[in-house]
Amino acid sequence: MSKTLRLTAAQAMVKYIAAQRNEQGETLIAGCWAIFGHGNVAGLGEALYQVQEDLPTYRGHNEQTMAHTAIAYAKQLGRKRSMMVTSSIGPGATNMVTAAALAHANRLPVLFVPGDVFANRGPDPVLQQIEDFGDGTVSANDAFKPVSRYFDRITRAEQLLTALPRAFRVLTDPAECGPVTLAFCQDVQAEAYDYPEAFFEPKVWRQRRVRPDVNELIDMVDAIRTAKRPVIVAGGGVHYSDATSELAAFAETHNIPIAETQAGKSALPWDHPLNLGPIGVTGGEAANSVCAEADLVIGVGTRFQDFTTGSWSLFANPNRKIACLNVAAYDAMKHGAMPLLADARVGLGELSSALGDHTSPASIDGLKKDWFAKVDPLTAAPSDSNALATDMQVIGAVQRSAGDHSVVMCAAGTMPGELHKLWKANRPMSYHMEYGFSCMGYEIAGAMGIKMAEPERDVLCFTGDGTYMMANSEMATATMMGISFTVIVTDNRGFGCINRLQMGTGGAEFNNLLKDAVHETPSAIDFAAHAASMGATSVKVSSISELEEALAKRGDITGPYVIVIDTDPYPSTPHGGSWWEVGVPEVSVRSEVNDAWETYRQGKATQKTV
Repeated sequence: MSKTLRLTAAQAMVKYIAAQRNEQGETLIAGCWAIFGHGNVAGLGEALYQVQEDLPTYRGHNEQTMAHTAIAYAKQLGRKRSMMVTSSIGPGATNMVTAAALAHANRLPVLFVPGDVFANRGPDPVLQQIEDFGDGTVSANDAFKPVSRYFDRITRAEQLLTALPRAFRVLTDPAECGPVTLAFCQDVQAEAYDYPEAFFEPKVWRQRRVRPDVNELIDMVDAIRTAKRPVIVAGGGVHYSDATSELAAFAETHNIPIAETQAGKSALPWDHPLNLGPIGVTGGEAANSVCAEADLVIGVGTRFQDFTTGSWSLFANPNRKIACLNVAAYDAMKHGAMPLLADARVGLGELSSALGDHTSPASIDGLKKDWFAKVDPLTAAPSDSNALATDMQVIGAVQRSAGDHSVVMCAAGTMPGELHKLWKANRPMSYHMEYGFSCMGYEIAGAMGIKMAEPERDVLCFTGDGTYMMANSEMATATMMGISFTVIVTDNRGFGCINRLQMGTGGAEFNNLLKDAVHETPSAIDFAAHAASMGATSVKVSSISELEEALAKRGDITGPYVIVIDTDPYPSTPHGGSWWEVGVPEVSVRSEVNDAWETYRQGKATQKTV
């Protein structure tokens, strides 16, 4: 007879989680972020207390942002490890739905374990329970379903025997990777069951490397051999497959230039001769001009987001073909693409072998030099120290301060576009951008997650005043945990990025910059004082030269270091970019809107989605 262990369901869950390993021999779930409430403190809280050495528990200050920390941790480690996040039922759980959506959009693993209502329904409606008047099986946690790659509700203790292996299959599957939600009924957490002892034996989850189908490989080889102007679009999948070296070798062997998405940036060093740099709406002229003329666009590990494709107006060659090497069939076949369903590292290797000594006739002479000649002056230190700094000048100051071990990160607002265009990434995973969901509030928590993942890195976080105001509470967490990273707060006194978009679509400045909102008292937020009140070291600087002086001191500071600088909300890099579809009113009393609609109509005419 097989041996059993009598455990509560919560004890069984954490014991199983602590036994799962990756190929490197590390625990697959590196820790648990928890805010306890009546829906998880008695069951999961007691269970987590018992396994602290194998599965440490960290306390956050906001359910959404502690989940952002977990997601950034997984992203920085190339999805090789992830974290668990637990909350009580009700608002604690629904606070995490935004983070689940972020993980889903970015194909990143995180294990959500929100508390749920009583499976026995004895105390219904329990505190914080959302009642569905027509479906007794629904709770607030059903909101996780559309933003989870796998969802399960644990209503019996023995269901863990099937639910947990299914959950870890998704967390570790390169094609299906994303957030998993196990809604855990609070009475079930405390119920005991005799679990098979073998269920808790350590298990190694290996990264599956799917090899190409022979026929798809032949089709892709034929397409590349006949192409006159091919280009590769490198996405985040290149990093997650550890395929950066294979990508460089493939490009060099076959003379095919590469453009980088936000997620793919840093796949090649910025100065690699075949790295054309950023693509799309936030792209540069080098990459976009080549993509506009390309007769074969080869996506590698990209999902072809609208910012990458210029809302499908960028690839303008009327005879162009789209091909996609991707581990996920959903992405490999988008917009009628020729698929090569495979792991990026294995796929590039086999594709290169099949191509032999074939080299493309493509030429990109002078394009990179011309691009940098235009944009490098924008990041130079200004001669007028009295003028408000631009975002480009701030980037230049941070770039000059960065070293080989630096990681720059951001998520939303002005900086993602400017960093994509201007930041010179020198090695893989030195550029960490959450732009799949572009979620304001990811930045500070994400910076903490990056530093936890790679403590030796110099983490440089860009955030605007708007996103700082949305989510700053994990600054206190980082202070108390002694986690060191640098935050550069660019204060343009409002939502400058969307204000420029509003103006660009013909709208009047309205409700974006603080000066244009309905307020009786002018804004006077002291971000440096606020950060200091949470324990961070902070300073307000008044010029780029002072910013550089402040950045030079970061190596001597323990804990979060916040540098605040006022910036001009209006300028942005005038070079590069492409059309982006934003719905403009077809009729308006404003002539500016009517003019913008005509531009929109012309852009729609260039759109080619298949």
